[in-house]
Amino acid sequence: MSSAKRPGTQGPGSHVADSHDLIRVHGARENNLKDVSIDLPKRRLTVFTGVSGSGKSSLVFNTVAAESQRLINETYSAFVQGFMPTLARPEVDVLEGLTTAIIVDQQRMGSDPRSTVGTATDVNAMLRILFSRLGKPHIGPPSAYSFNTASVRASGAITVERGNKKAVKATFQRTGGMCTHCEGRGTVSDIDLTQLYDDSKSLSEGAFTIPGWKSDSQWTVQVYAQSGFVDPDKPIRRYTKKELHDFLYGEPVKVKVNGVNLTYEGLIPKIQKSFLSKDKEAMQPHIRAFVERAVTFTTCPECEGTRLSEGARSSKIRKISIADACAMEIRDLAQWVRDLDEPSVAPLLTALRDTLDSFVEIGLGYLSLDRPAGTLSGGEAQRVKMIRHLGSSLTDTTYVFDEPTVGLHPHDIQRMNDLLLRLRDKGNTVLVVEHKPEAIAIADHVVDLGPGAGAAGGTVCFEGTVEELRAADTVTGRHLDDRAVLKESVRKPTGALEIRGASTHNLQDVDVDVPLGVLCVVTGVAGSGKSSLIHGSVPAGADVVSVDQSPIKGSRRSNPATYTGLLEPIRKAFAKANDVKPALFSANSEGACPTCNGAGVIYTDLAMMAGVATPCEDCEGKRFQPSVLEYRFGGRDISEVLAMSVDRAEEFFGAGEARTPAAHKILQRLSDVGLGYLTLGQPLTTLSGGERQRLKLATHMSEKGGVYVLDEPTTGLHLADVEQLLGLLDRLVDAGKSVIVIEHHQAVMAHADWIIDLGPGAGHDGGRIVFEGTPADLVADRSTLTGEHLSAYVGA
Repeated sequence: MSSAKRPGTQGPGSHVADSHDLIRVHGARENNLKDVSIDLPKRRLTVFTGVSGSGKSSLVFNTVAAESQRLINETYSAFVQGFMPTLARPEVDVLEGLTTAIIVDQQRMGSDPRSTVGTATDVNAMLRILFSRLGKPHIGPPSAYSFNTASVRASGAITVERGNKKAVKATFQRTGGMCTHCEGRGTVSDIDLTQLYDDSKSLSEGAFTIPGWKSDSQWTVQVYAQSGFVDPDKPIRRYTKKELHDFLYGEPVKVKVNGVNLTYEGLIPKIQKSFLSKDKEAMQPHIRAFVERAVTFTTCPECEGTRLSEGARSSKIRKISIADACAMEIRDLAQWVRDLDEPSVAPLLTALRDTLDSFVEIGLGYLSLDRPAGTLSGGEAQRVKMIRHLGSSLTDTTYVFDEPTVGLHPHDIQRMNDLLLRLRDKGNTVLVVEHKPEAIAIADHVVDLGPGAGAAGGTVCFEGTVEELRAADTVTGRHLDDRAVLKESVRKPTGALEIRGASTHNLQDVDVDVPLGVLCVVTGVAGSGKSSLIHGSVPAGADVVSVDQSPIKGSRRSNPATYTGLLEPIRKAFAKANDVKPALFSANSEGACPTCNGAGVIYTDLAMMAGVATPCEDCEGKRFQPSVLEYRFGGRDISEVLAMSVDRAEEFFGAGEARTPAAHKILQRLSDVGLGYLTLGQPLTTLSGGERQRLKLATHMSEKGGVYVLDEPTTGLHLADVEQLLGLLDRLVDAGKSVIVIEHHQAVMAHADWIIDLGPGAGHDGGRIVFEGTPADLVADRSTLTGEHLSAYVGA
């Protein structure tokens, strides 16, 4: 245990209040933690290390931070708590010495099309007040400059039921800044009719080409065929103007089909409700492919993508409208605000300047306020969340960070380290989950969890200083000073992907040949244009497999077996062996325990208090009906198979009577990406960030593609896991694939066959190719920031 004390607090005349210098955790058992007891020093920077899945997040986020938030929520009235998320008490015996926890995690910001960097950080709110006070011509209150507020007008009689009831004539008007054409989204969707139907056929001949719309039996199709609005036997191209209008845009109306009352609605609104209102990521692959084919998004012609009404764009301060201000790079906007000298709004200008300067200080000066929040990378989103805490006067607070160096070039990591140290020096406790050696190096105290991942982890292997960690015999200690070496020989390209005149976002008319048949790393400082170059220019065709940083969707009913498609061959194997239906072997279908509906637990909602989950007494948490568990395959029932680890299941399905090649192939891919310790039925909600990233990679490896585009695959990976990832990338290239990796990790750069370096800076200072060549040439050249850091890393 740590005995960290603040110097001089235990002297003869010290106050008893000064003795509370530790956060004490005793008997923590969240997820895979094995009765962990630990003392964490307050007002110090503590870094938690360990392989992905060792229990770092379970200890820091799910135990310390979760209990702090729960206790704060309990200080509010029951009425207020009813509107807040309910939090259960973590599985821990004692938690003492907690302070208010502020969590800055890697959760991506909402992908709502109306959410931007400006709205997410409250800068837009301040700008709206500024323009409503100083803008000429004056068009109204702050809401008149908001693209999320529509203009409203109403008039009529209202009855006030107070004393003598009487009707009063009232009018209401609110001026909003929303563009009426795109409804504040900045883009309009256009549906390609050729993807919906074949106009040379009639409805009775199966004209529809929409997935799942069959002409013979599907109710939706029958509604169109028997509506009376169109002739089902006439080819669509021969419809009259009225027939075509009713067919495409008809208002909802009741019609009788085979004696049943159903609603008829035009095809376009029907498609918009059925497909476009749903989250694209949550769709089945063939439905998502259809939507991507059928729908194109173009910039709104009326507001030119600014999302704002003509009135909001006409009001200006020194020839700059609010749309112009939001489109500027934040560092340029900060300078513009600094030049405004208006005593009447001085406090507002001060607050606005401070927030914009925080963006620049944290390395995000290259962003613009109108950038959609959903397009930020995990690292950018985390730094945007940090902004509101940088100038805070709060002290004695616990700040909890989840890999704050994700998405940062080595050049930017030093800046992030300085910010973490500044928060600590103000008297705060800073807890950081981290893998990068440069970030671990600044720690006052290090806690190393492990020794392995999943069931093999969950214990504290080491506590102490960074120097003591280097000498410790733990996985992190042994790998802390690892340095990848440059390859003696690099592979020769088999071809090239030509990119010409790339100008997405900040790219400045870039021409580059991306070599194929090799491991190509695209690097550069954050905001230099890496993702814009690759995701914006590499055609997303059938031959390209893109693994980005978007989070995997999944509830507690989802697990590695369902997410990867592994459960399908397992269910079929069980069904064939027992001569029953495959649906019986799904806890989300016919085989589910009727008492808990296949959840394995019974949830009791206690309103504003945390709900209670108790194991289902009927199935004992196994999630299946007792009759289903009587069916066996290879001597195991379905619940025993789902309780296996990937490695154990790989043996089980690889040979003997349980041999199932389709399942074995998927399990091999999971093992290849280092997830051999996961159990097949473990809920996705309990996986760490690194585990989810690798699970997604394993799933995409099954796709047929010649070019793999990976966006920062080292996110959430321990130093020891990076070696395994490099081996996997080598195997992909040796199998004839082309691998393009957007990455900052120096071990991946050193291992590359070819490097494309963008820069020299971020935003309008970037967007150019500053180096192309082998890693050895980059190290020898040292002409770029990447070259300098890589040469220092490999010791050249």
